[in-house]
Order: sequence, then C-alpha cells, then structure tokens
Amino acid sequence: MRVDPNYANNLVQSLGQVSLSEQNLTQELSSGLRVSTLSDDPVAVAQSSLFSASLGNLDSFVKSSTAEQSQLTFTDSTLGEVVTQLTSAISLATGAANGTNNSANLSSAATEATGIRDQVLALANTSYQGQHLFSGSQGNTTPFTLDSSTNPATVTYQGDDKTQNIATPNGQKVQLNLPGDAVFSSALTSLNQLVSDLTSGNTAGIATDSSALSAALSGVSRQRSVLDNSLSQLTNDSTYANTQVATLTAAQTTLISADPAQVATDLSNSEVQQKALDSVISSLSQNGLFSYLQP
Repeated sequence: MRVDPNYANNLVQSLGQVSLSEQNLTQELSSGLRVSTLSDDPVAVAQSSLFSASLGNLDSFVKSSTAEQSQLTFTDSTLGEVVTQLTSAISLATGAANGTNNSANLSSAATEATGIRDQVLALANTSYQGQHLFSGSQGNTTPFTLDSSTNPATVTYQGDDKTQNIATPNGQKVQLNLPGDAVFSSALTSLNQLVSDLTSGNTAGIATDSSALSAALSGVSRQRSVLDNSLSQLTNDSTYANTQVATLTAAQTTLISADPAQVATDLSNSEVQQKALDSVISSLSQNGLFSYLQP
C-alpha cells in the first residue's frame, strides 16, 4: 500500500505543531504567564504597557503625596503654635489696656510680648528637611529678618509670593505651601507695635494693638485652612490612587497571567495528541510505508 505523501507530510507537520504547543504550554505552566513576548498576544502586550505606565504614574504620585502630607502636617502644627502665641498676645494686650496697670506691670507685659514676638518670628522662619516653610519658592532663604534699631521694631520679608503645587492623578493642582508674607507680616508688625506701646505705656495704642492682633489671628487661621484643605485632598487622592493601583494591578495580572487549570488541561490534551500521532507514524514506519513521505 502506498501512503499519500500529503497525508504523511500532514502527520509530520501536526506532530511538530503539537510538540511546539506542548513546549509553550509547559512554559506557561512554569512561568504562570500567558503572555511573555509580543508575538504571544500583541493586543494584550499593548494593554499591559498602558497599565504599567499608569501604575508608574500612580506610584510616583503616592510616594510624592506621602512626603508632602508629612510636610503639610508639620506646617499645620507650626501654624497651630502661631495661633496659640497670637491668642496669648491678644489676652496680654486686653489685660494691659484696661488702664489699671502701673509702669512695672506694663514693663513686665512688654517683656512677655517681646518673648511672644520672638517665638512667632522663629516659627515664621521654621525649616523642614533643610528648607524654610514660609519663603515661597525660596526654600534656602530665611524668610524674615528683624530690625530692633527702629521703634517699633520692623520685620522684612525676604521670600517671594510663589506657591508650590502637586498634580493629582485627575489633573487637579493642590497647593503645598504658604508664602510667609501673607501669613506673618501683619502679625509680626502688630506684635512689634504692641511691644512699643507696652514699653511706652501707651494704653490707647495697646487697645488698638489688640484689635490688630485679632485681625492678624483671623488671617493666619484663614491661611491655615488652605493647607488643611490641601492635606485633606491629598489624603483622599492618595487613598483613591492606592485603590487604582490595586485595581490596575489585578487587571494586568488577569490580562497576562495563565490559567493554571486550563493550561494543565490543554497540556494533557496535547500530550494525548502527540502520543496518538507518534503511534500512527510508528505504525506506518514499521510497515515500511512511511518511506513514501515525499512524492
């Protein structure tokens, strides 16, 4: 009996295809990946690349946001202390303006007010990780200097009015800093005036200073609320970003990962096919019929 050459060729080709399929399935089962090269699934590889880019951006934001949240928390704590100091100054001014204080009392109050002024000045010049918090974009510049040679003493702001921002994954900008001029200048000017009026015993001026300090305190509180809102937004956006990371990671894993159970079933089927083909080819060879493989 003569074997149809096409039949014989088809047997050999089928055996090669089954062997290649076995190799691929064995590799999938070993690596756990359905897609490991572009040729495996070009569409899946393209989608996986997009997932990787998005995951990289989200990871970068989360890391930056974590660092910025720490700075915002530190800044908020600093401003909280400023509020405490200004509240003390208002109480001091209110008590000194009632007209019942003698010169010794006013002198003592002046010393206390000077201490409060110096503390607020130090807070205005606070640094975080080597950068001044309230210099605008001039982190290496000490924002405020005090000139005590004048009466009242004067402060000069040496930073700028630029704000710094971070972009969230949805493209919004979140403010990260407060230029010191808007936060501290009014407060420090009012404190210097209070020290001067307490020193000179200007009771009427002290009453005016109390009102000015109250206005300055309101201004600090307004500025503080800006950063409080930023901190809240960054916290929420970071939580959302982490959720997105988990979602995209799961989607990417599903996209390129192999299904072990299905791969094992397919591999078993391929092995059965290979044995069947081997059996047919062996039978033809034993009967001397496979020599007609070529036409």
